[in-house]
Amino acid sequence: MENSKDNETPTKRIAAIDLGTNSFHAVLVDIYPDGSFRTIDKLKEMVILAEKGMDNYLSEDAMQRGLNALQHIKVLCDSQQVEEIIAFATSAIREAKNGGDFTQRMIDEVGIKARAIPGKMEAELIGYAIRHSIALDKEMVLMVDIGGGSVEFIVGNNEEFLYHNSLKLGVARMSAKYVKNDPITKEEIKTLEKHYKETLKEISDVIKEHEVTTMIGSSGTMENIGAMVANRTSLTADMTLNELVFRASDFEDLYKDFIKLTRKERKKISQLDEKRIDIINPGMVLVKYLIKKFNIEHIKISEAALRDGMILDFLNKERPHLDLVENFPDPRKRSIYELLRKCNWLEAHSTHVAGMALQLFDEFRDELKLEESDRELLEYATWMHDIGYYISYRKHHKHALYIIRHSDLRGFNEDEINIMANVARYHRRSRPKKRHGFYKKMEKPLRKKVKRLSALLRLADGLDRSHYQNVQKLEIDNLEDKVNLYLTTMGDPELEVWGAERKSKLFKKVTGKKLEIYAVNMSDLERTQSPTGNENKVVN
Repeated sequence: MENSKDNETPTKRIAAIDLGTNSFHAVLVDIYPDGSFRTIDKLKEMVILAEKGMDNYLSEDAMQRGLNALQHIKVLCDSQQVEEIIAFATSAIREAKNGGDFTQRMIDEVGIKARAIPGKMEAELIGYAIRHSIALDKEMVLMVDIGGGSVEFIVGNNEEFLYHNSLKLGVARMSAKYVKNDPITKEEIKTLEKHYKETLKEISDVIKEHEVTTMIGSSGTMENIGAMVANRTSLTADMTLNELVFRASDFEDLYKDFIKLTRKERKKISQLDEKRIDIINPGMVLVKYLIKKFNIEHIKISEAALRDGMILDFLNKERPHLDLVENFPDPRKRSIYELLRKCNWLEAHSTHVAGMALQLFDEFRDELKLEESDRELLEYATWMHDIGYYISYRKHHKHALYIIRHSDLRGFNEDEINIMANVARYHRRSRPKKRHGFYKKMEKPLRKKVKRLSALLRLADGLDRSHYQNVQKLEIDNLEDKVNLYLTTMGDPELEVWGAERKSKLFKKVTGKKLEIYAVNMSDLERTQSPTGNENKVVN
C-alpha cells in the first residue's frame, strides 16, 4: 500500500511461520512505522509430522510432507515480495532426534531457516498473541492452545501472566499413546483423565487460587471445537471464530454426542478438519476435564496463536516503543485505529459526527431499547462510516461495509463486526431493507439494532453535511410526540439543516416522532440574547 505520508507506507513485509506438529501455518504481514501491522495473506498446510505418535523420530514421509508444505509457503512469500521470513519449530521438531536434519533440509531444499523454540517461550508468545487479539480485563483467565505434540497453558489477564508453560499433552501424542479403539472407550477416557490430573498439578494451584472461570482456546483443535459448538447452538461463526463465546454446558452437550462417534461418523462433520478426525478425541477429553476440574463457566475462541505472537515479538525487537500499543492497550480500539489509519480516514469529520451520534444515543437509548455495549459499536461504526472513500467516493458506503467485514478486527465477535459494518453502510442512500444480502443474513434482533443505530448515525452525519464541523453545539428536547433539535453553528446553518432533514426519515420511523430543527449562527448570538428571531427552522 503506497502513500505519500511516511507512516502510511509499510516499512517491511514479513512472514511468520508456525511449524506445528499437525500443521504449518504462515501469515504474511506489512509492518508500519508506528508499530502496527496489517495481514495481507495466510496459508495453512496440514502435515501431521507425528503420524505414528511422538516417537522422537520424524519419518521420511512426514519430513517430505513438511518440505512440500514449506515449498508452497515459500512460493507465496516470493510472489508477495516478503523481505524476511521468521519460522519457529515446536514440539515435534524440537523433540525429534532427526529434527536437526529436518531443519537443515529446510535450508538446503527450500531456503527457509527455522528456530526450534523452547516450550516455555512458545507458551509466552501464544499468551501475548491472545492478549493482543482478545479484549481481556483484570479478571484472570486460563488460556489453552491444544497442539499435536504439546499443549500450552497460560494463566493471566490484560496486564500479567501468572503462569505459562508447555506440557506434552498434544492430541497426536495422546492419541498414539492412549487411544487404540474407535470409538474411544470409557477406559481410555479414564486413563487420559488420570494422566491429565497427574500432569496438571502445577497449574491447578494457580487456577484455584485466582478463581478462574473463563477459558480461552486457540489454534486448530479449539477452533474446530468452537465451530462445532457454534453449528449446534446457532451462534454466528461463518466469517470469524475470534471472540466466539459459549457456555461450558454447550461444550458438554457436544461432548456427550461427539465422544461416542466412530471415525466414519466424525468424518461427516464439516466443521472438523479432515486430518484431525483421528486425533481430536484426547483434545475433547482434555477440555471436558479442564471444565470439570476448574469449574470453568465460559469458553472463548481466539484465532490468534503462535504466529501472531511471533509477529509481536518481532515488533518488540524492531520498535521498543510501539505508539499504537501504548496509546490503545485495548485491542478493540487499537484494531479500529489501525484500520482507520490505513484507510486515510476523515478524522475531523468522523469524530465530530461520532460526538453527535453518541449524544443522540444517550438521549434515546432506553426509548430504542439499546444496550450500553451498543454505544461503543455506534462510535466505532461512525468513525469508520466514510472509510469507503479509500476505494472510491462512488458507493463508498458499500465499500465501507466490505472493508469492515474483511479487516480482521481484533477483539470483536462476528455479530459485532456485522453490526458495525452494516451501520456504516447505511449512513447514506438506502435505508436497511431485507432484500439487501448482508443485512438479510443477520438475525432479527441484530437487524433491529442496525436499523436503530443507523438512524442515529444518518441524522448525525447530516448535521455535518459540509464536513467542516459547522455545528458547535447540539441540544436535544425529547418530547412525547416530537423531537426538537437546537443547533448553534459557526457559520450559515442552511446546509447542515438541509442535511439533517434529508437523512431524518429513518430516525422518525424508529422513534415514531416528528422532528423539528432550529439553528442559529453564533454571530447572531452576539447581537441578541435570544436566538428566536434569527432561527432557521425546518418542521418535518
